[in-house]
Amino acid sequence: MEWTPLASSSSKTQSPPLPPPPSSGVIMSPCGACKTLRRRCVNNCLLAPYFPPTDLFKFSIAHRVFGASNIMKLLQELPESQRADAVSSIVYESNARIKDPVYGCTGIIYQLHKEVTELQAELAKTQAQLVSMQCMQTMDTSQSQQQNPPYDNSGFSFDGSNVGLAWEHPWT
Repeated sequence: MEWTPLASSSSKTQSPPLPPPPSSGVIMSPCGACKTLRRRCVNNCLLAPYFPPTDLFKFSIAHRVFGASNIMKLLQELPESQRADAVSSIVYESNARIKDPVYGCTGIIYQLHKEVTELQAELAKTQAQLVSMQCMQTMDTSQSQQQNPPYDNSGFSFDGSNVGLAWEHPWT
């Protein structure tokens, strides 16, 4: 038995079959959430606007802490105008929770509050020192005016011989 190809001359002129067109509900490139979850991404995917396919880490960290279904439930309950801010908060909280599993964002807030308190105390101390220095300067000025009466230059004559002597440096 001899094997012969079944191809005829007419099959050479036909183009190869094209892949079927995507269905109307499927996006060609899935969003970052659907890529991470390994599922099909539909046109009206709730997560697609907030988790782009180029940033898989953003969804994976949020998914690790909150879970995909909880993220989707939260976003469904919010108006569209607030969803981007909510996703930003979820991702921030997820990053903080991964870095500090016990305190999360609360630890960051506590640390920042502590720094603000320390800086306010330092500012108050510096302002008190400034007021103290200004008071000392005012007291020195008033004491020097009381000890040295106003200069009477009625008998002073200028002949030009002592010009510049007061401005010479003491070390020259």
